[in-house]
Amino acid sequence: MQSFKIIQPSPILRRYIRHYWILQSDMANAAPERTFPLGCIQLFFHKKKRLFSQTHHKIQPRYFVCGQEKGYTDICADGDIEMLVVVFQPYAAKLFFRQPLSLFQGENIAIEDVEDRELTELVHKVADTGNNIHCINLIEQFLLHRLVVCSDYNIDRLSAVIQDINLNPYLDVCKLANTTCLSTKQFTRIFTEYIGTSPKEFLRIIRVQRTLFLLQQNPPYNFAQVAYSCGFSDQSHMIREFKLFTGYTPLAYLSVYTPISDYFSNP
Repeated sequence: MQSFKIIQPSPILRRYIRHYWILQSDMANAAPERTFPLGCIQLFFHKKKRLFSQTHHKIQPRYFVCGQEKGYTDICADGDIEMLVVVFQPYAAKLFFRQPLSLFQGENIAIEDVEDRELTELVHKVADTGNNIHCINLIEQFLLHRLVVCSDYNIDRLSAVIQDINLNPYLDVCKLANTTCLSTKQFTRIFTEYIGTSPKEFLRIIRVQRTLFLLQQNPPYNFAQVAYSCGFSDQSHMIREFKLFTGYTPLAYLSVYTPISDYFSNP
């Protein structure tokens, strides 16, 4: 038996938090699942058994910050799973973690290694609370406290940049820097510190997520048109990038999975 729920944040946090999700499962010997780079920093709470990464040959920490991912990961679960996950807006997580998010790139950093006393206290409270809605309330209290004591003008700047990226698949780093009235070097430094990966790498992730979204929306598939609509130079470019981030060509992917973009389907 498996249950998956997406829960929306309170109105005051919607600008910063995309959503929370809760997964509960008691399936033994379940087949591995493949995850792809999402483009968002995430905060994970494992309340029962933890997941094992076949790709990295290690079990996930019980509570951790998931940085911007560099490629696909195969994970497996066996037995009682209960996960609560906070998905931040791409530009927002630095408000709450108070350190350059580039430090988390490609890593699942255990909360005890983040060296944040208030975050560690939150983890203990969540661990001691059985009801997941109450857990989300505790998380929101923590986030709201951080929001009150922090202000950052770069959030407005980067929020506008992310909105542009979401709407226009043909933007590049120079155009984005011009939008923010920064030099390319300044823009790249600030973007990487706040988003957790470079502008170039983020654009690559979003192109693949956009590809998944179009494949989700528009069968039968014209791959050349999909490539053009997602900002790739041609169909071959799309296939190379898609395989790099998912492990499959688009055609092979469609034979295994029903396409869905967590980035564009679950804003």
